[in-house]
Order: sequence, then C-alpha cells, then structure tokens
Amino acid sequence: MSLTVELVLDVKATLGEGPHWDHQKQQLYWVDILENKVHVYHPNKNQQQTIEFSEPIGAVIPKGDHQLMLAMKNGIHEYDLETETLRKIVDPEESLPDNRFNDAKCDPSGRLWAGTMDMDGKLGRGTLYRLDHDEKITPMITNVSISNGLAWSPDNKYFYYIDTPTKEVKVYHYQDDTGNISEMIKTIAIPEELGNPDGMTIDSKGMLWIAHWGGAKVTRWDPYEEQLLEIVEVPAKNVTSCTFGGENLTDLYITTASVGISDEDRKKYPFSGGLFKVKTNVSGMVANTYQK
Repeated sequence: MSLTVELVLDVKATLGEGPHWDHQKQQLYWVDILENKVHVYHPNKNQQQTIEFSEPIGAVIPKGDHQLMLAMKNGIHEYDLETETLRKIVDPEESLPDNRFNDAKCDPSGRLWAGTMDMDGKLGRGTLYRLDHDEKITPMITNVSISNGLAWSPDNKYFYYIDTPTKEVKVYHYQDDTGNISEMIKTIAIPEELGNPDGMTIDSKGMLWIAHWGGAKVTRWDPYEEQLLEIVEVPAKNVTSCTFGGENLTDLYITTASVGISDEDRKKYPFSGGLFKVKTNVSGMVANTYQK
C-alpha cells in the first residue's frame, strides 16, 4: 500500500509519546513526557486541550468515563478529569529515584502493563510491571533497559514487547484468563538501518506497526513470518509511537519527538515533535482501557 503522511499538529513536542485512541469519545490522548503534559486531541473539532502535571508522564490510558491512568515518573496514578485530582496507586520503584515509567498499555482483560527505564539510559535498570484489577502490581520482565512497545495478538494468544536497545520484538505466549506470559518464544530482529524500535501497535490482521527512533519511519511487520511488509516515511527523525484511530480505526496516528536531534536534522525535519496521521487500508484494534 502507498501511504501519505499528514501533519495534524505542529506542536514541537519535546518527547511526544503514548498515543491512545478513545473509541467511545472519538478522541486521541497522548503525552509529552519531558514537558509533563497530557494532550487530548479532538479531530472532529481539530482542537487540542492540554493538562499539565508536576512530573514526567510516560503514558495515559482511560479508565471509565472520566478518569485516566497515568504512568508517571513516581509511579502509577489515577487522575479524575472532573475533580482534577490525582491519586497515587503504587510506586514499585521508590528506591530507584533515577527511574521513570515509560510506555504502558492495557491487555485484553483490562490489566495495565507499564515499564520503566533509567532516565540516563543506563542498561538493565528497568522492569515491565502488570497492574491487576485489584491494583496489585507484579513484575513481569526484569533487566529491561528502555521499556517500550506492547501489543497483544487479536486472538489473545501472543504478547509482543520491545526493549529498545535490543533492537528486537520479543514474542511470548499469553494467557488472558490469568494475565501471565510464558518464556519467550522467539524474537523478531529489527535491521540496524531502520533505526531503533520504539512504540508499537497492532492491526486487526495481527500485523505489527513499529515506530523507529532515529529512523524517520513506521514499519509494518508480519510477526508470524518475521517479514517486513511496509515502510511509511515520516518527516520527523525520532518517531516514537503510533496507534489506530478514527471512526473506522483506519487512521494511524503517529507521535514524534524534537529532543535528541542535531541542528542539521532539525532543518531537515522541521516538523519534529509534531503529531502525524496516515490513512491506511487496514483497521486497527479498539484500544483496551483499565478495568478495576
């Protein structure tokens, strides 16, 4: 398929990340991690509102009608949009002040999976956690460096996970009734020339869409055949994540970052930090929300 990238918002986000499409409200949540911001984009109005916090936010996921789950620097929080109050649920890494939460998503049964990383990029300091319905938190994968993309196959049989410096997608068996994963089945190697794999989403056919930090692109992969199917060039060097949205879930929203690029790259990619959109010929999956 031949896909054209459209600039939706030229906001120059420092570290745009974590897009989540709210299918019920037909709006997009995303974050600017280093600016401590949650953005809410309303495509029908072409308007965006911003909520500011006091610490970095790695990901945002709706809970119920007016609450948000936030994976922040100092733990996982619940934010009430009506009362504008923030409640800390748990901070499993209080003893690791240099760590912060990064990417997060909910599994098909509504458990929250969120991973951490060292803010200076030290390897092996992070962990991928699972927050259950009763708000109990469990470490699922340890010795993680930069916890990033997460996805579950449409048949709920497989869990896909990216720890960026490994330059691969890890594939696990997944049990939806318990939320457990088995030992890793295999890995999908991402070629060096594509850049570093970052955030990830999945379409209704079970194909993975991967954002590439430093690669100025999103790629589509067949995880069963370990085959690269499509490359979508993005006019921003550091592409951070993507998710399907729109009424029919055929619009691929793409977040990018303006941090970490040279003056030369800034001239080459003047829309770095923007929010982009691609109209695709496939549909995505309805994004899972947290269920307590």
